[in-house]
Amino acid sequence: MSTETLHITAGFIPLLDAAMLIVAREKGFAADQAIDLELVRETSWASIRDRVVIGHFDAAHMLAPMAIAGSLALPPLPMPFVAPIALGTGRNAITVSNDLWQLLADTGLEDGADAASAVKALAKAKQAAMADRPLVFAAVHTYSAHAYLLRYWLAEGGLFEGRDVRFEFVPPPFMGDALASGAIDGCCVGEPWNTAAVANGHGRVLTTGDQIWAGGPDKVLGMREDWASKNPRSVHSLVRALQAAALWADDPQNTQELAEILSGPAYLDTSVNWLLPGLSGEMSCSKSGFARGGASLPDRSHAIWFAAQMARWGEVELSASMVDAAAATYQPDVFAEALGDEHRAGAADEKGATCQLFDAREFNPEQLDDYLAAFQKP
Repeated sequence: MSTETLHITAGFIPLLDAAMLIVAREKGFAADQAIDLELVRETSWASIRDRVVIGHFDAAHMLAPMAIAGSLALPPLPMPFVAPIALGTGRNAITVSNDLWQLLADTGLEDGADAASAVKALAKAKQAAMADRPLVFAAVHTYSAHAYLLRYWLAEGGLFEGRDVRFEFVPPPFMGDALASGAIDGCCVGEPWNTAAVANGHGRVLTTGDQIWAGGPDKVLGMREDWASKNPRSVHSLVRALQAAALWADDPQNTQELAEILSGPAYLDTSVNWLLPGLSGEMSCSKSGFARGGASLPDRSHAIWFAAQMARWGEVELSASMVDAAAATYQPDVFAEALGDEHRAGAADEKGATCQLFDAREFNPEQLDDYLAAFQKP
């Protein structure tokens, strides 16, 4: 007898890219799929992971690299995860303290500089004024798009963790406080916490995730592989509900209402004015969609890119079986099964196309050895 149930409990972190789950509940898209969707707000990504692993949550708003790390049996709680839908793209930024911004301005950097110019200015400022100590940058978790984007971007400026930079890991809502206290020089975090830091006078946005990788991946709907395999109808129904929510959220006519929903005390519990820049296109990191441009498709090339970054920074040895395990975390086939034939063209069961970041270096999942060998070493 099937243990399948359409009561689904999902965890989330208060970020704009939790919108698909929140909208699915609040606008009735989950109910339309006969899902009683219970949402539970968490503060830390480690708690999200742990509660999925031990069965408190059926699914969760999850860092994509966290899901991949579980499937690669990386500590602390190895567990095969699957991701049948992505929760949009973009909406990250790198924000620096006011003191560091002034040092960057002293190098001639101006507002709106591109990612390459920004990291070159950071390297100059480090050499000129901070040679006696490492830069301290925060990301939200070791296994996060934020950590890998930061490392990638910093390394293009010749700045490496362990030699020039020390990393700290801070929950998203606390990034502004960490900047204000002087505990960190900068951070990479999702919206609205960059906007909040600026609004509170705690820092300045230096560059955005979209300037490093336009439409770069970040969060997924993560769930345990064994739960998904036992509950296929729940998985398909949830994918349909989230895709409908994503399409609603992408409609500019709904932006104000979306911000008001997300701002509620059960969700982000913050000012609508802090949410609108990341939803409206005012911030350059907000031009990506939730579904628009294929943003909700779990693209296996993205999963392999994250695994390649883990290999680059010595977290895994990337054998063929590890690449396959990383790719299998993303489930474009399930995405297509849930949504129908019109989604099959973009969800072919293959490793995916090339990806290109701000340095114009192409990532091809079929040429990993060449890709990794080309990087500057510390």
